[in-house]
Amino acid sequence: MNKNIRALEETLAYKFKDEKLIIEALTHKSYKQPYDNERLEFLGDAVLDLIVGEYLFFKFPSSDEGKLSKIRASLVNESSFDKLARAINIGNYIYLSNAEQNNGGREKSSLLSNAFEAIIGAIYIESGLEVAKKVAITLIEKNYKDISLDSLFKDYKTTLQELTQAKYGITPEYKVVASRGPDHKKEFEVAVYIEDKEYARALGKSKKIAQQEAAEIAVEILKELK
Repeated sequence: MNKNIRALEETLAYKFKDEKLIIEALTHKSYKQPYDNERLEFLGDAVLDLIVGEYLFFKFPSSDEGKLSKIRASLVNESSFDKLARAINIGNYIYLSNAEQNNGGREKSSLLSNAFEAIIGAIYIESGLEVAKKVAITLIEKNYKDISLDSLFKDYKTTLQELTQAKYGITPEYKVVASRGPDHKKEFEVAVYIEDKEYARALGKSKKIAQQEAAEIAVEILKELK
């Protein structure tokens, strides 16, 4: 496997001053060296949590803590970091044992996401928070074209539709049951119906957000009914 770390640095738009740091960040424990990337992964996880939290705080100045937490949770997790890791082809550069490589290690989501966290941790150690933030946010914005409440909550409606089609052969119906407040600060209450039965209601600053919130509640209810 070509360990051309320069190519990875070009993709990151960041050049390591200490090559040992990037090598450590890319070294899986199976490679059996005196070092591996687990400590850098631990640090990178905390750094990314802060970076994304600060980014969302300023990007959505009118959103409350609950909404911000949900968006952060959708960006700071194994699935999201796996997506970012694949975008920069981290799998091509990781140092693995032959056994782990033969076991599909270069395609494992957990392994890729851990390596991504480790790289951000390494950049933080070497160059500080602002540089780590620039690298991470650039990658996030490039791979998430629409970072918004609506787009990041869309899975709840999709999940609910899949559940209702499998269980009842129908799709859920959403109805606006109330709206409150002045035009510039209106809040909508939406109910979701399945087979003409109301399953959940939720409030949102737009109809779409309220639908997603109601869908999330309905998904949990249907899962409990299984």
